[in-house]
Order: sequence, then structure tokens, then C-alpha cells
Amino acid sequence: MDTSISPIIHFFMTEGVPFETVLLILMLPIVATFIAFLRQVVGIKAFGIYTPLIITFAFLATNGLRYGVVIFLAVIFVGMLMRFILKPFRLLYLPRVAIMLTIVSLLILVMLTIGGTLKRTGLAGVSIFPILIMITLVEKFVAVQIEKGNRTALILAFETLIISIFGFYIASWELLIHLLVIHPWLIFITIPINIALGKWTGLRLSEYFRFRNVIKKL
Repeated sequence: MDTSISPIIHFFMTEGVPFETVLLILMLPIVATFIAFLRQVVGIKAFGIYTPLIITFAFLATNGLRYGVVIFLAVIFVGMLMRFILKPFRLLYLPRVAIMLTIVSLLILVMLTIGGTLKRTGLAGVSIFPILIMITLVEKFVAVQIEKGNRTALILAFETLIISIFGFYIASWELLIHLLVIHPWLIFITIPINIALGKWTGLRLSEYFRFRNVIKKL
């Protein structure tokens, strides 16, 4: 047994759970708490907490952050483009999303093929898991487009991307990984942190900026 690995993690591994899976599960509450902090204290909205969380793990599953970002941007671009193309047809929501998902899937297939042609093995070798996650982003993006407009949807998509990139670096942080491998119980610290965030009643940092002129007059 490696003495640098916690006994509980070693137990999971001996029971057949891959080390990478254990590590990702331990990272999940930390990244989720980070996203909750950005939403509650900083005021970054993004597409909720679940979407940036799963996109963070999709980035981890791609062969490098840049490929994940490229796929993310391609999905958003096609989502916007297809909305304008399909608008004259006045389709119901679900059939419209189904068509968008089809087009996005074909686009990603073309991207992977081009990656293979250009010898970009990292792009061509991206697994189906992160691709499926990126594709599901289309429905969320389209729903916000319909409800709040293109500008809001783009802002939320950009915020989601930024949060997911930060989450990627947190989950890839060697020091944090080392600490979790040795002391997996550290994830329980996120519980009191989230309780404190849940009781947060002050202004968000973005609101200080938004209402700065009003605050100056107080």
C-alpha cells in the first residue's frame, strides 16, 4: 500500500473503483462550493450551478482545456445560428431543440474529423462523455435565448465558460489533489462553508459595482 494514499481511498481502489473516479468525486463538492461562492458573493450568475459544474468535468475529460473550450464555443455559435435559421419555421420548442442537437452533433463530428486530418490527435481523440455534456448545453442556451434574449444568453454562456475554466484549474491543482489523496475528509469542510454562503445577506460584489453611484450618495 502507498503510504501517501489515505486508507479510505485505498479501500475504494481495492474494491475496484478507479483512482481517477475517486479523485473526481472528491473534487466535485469543492468545485461546487467554489461555484456557489461566485454566485452568492461575487454575483456571477452563469447557467445555474449544475451546468458550469458538469462542464468543468467535461473540460477535465477532454485532451486539454483548449479542445474543451473550442467545442464549447462551437456549440454556442451553432445554437445562436440555428435559432435564427429555424425562427421563420415557427417550430415548437422540443422539435426545434432536437434539430439543433442534430446539427451540433454533426458539427462536432466534422470538427473531430478535421482534427484527425490535421494530426490533432488530442481533438480527434476526445471521448463521447465531454461531447455529450457540451451538446446538452444547447438546450439550456436556447431556453435562455427564448426567455431572456440573445444578449442575456451570451452573457450567461460567457460567465459559465469563465467559471468552468476556473473550476478546471482548481480540479487540476496538484497541491489540492495531493491534499485530498492524503486527507479526503477535507471535503466535509465545504458543508459549513456552504451553510455560511446560504446565510449570506450582504450585497454581492457585482452589486457594489452596479449600484456604486447610489452607494456613494449614502
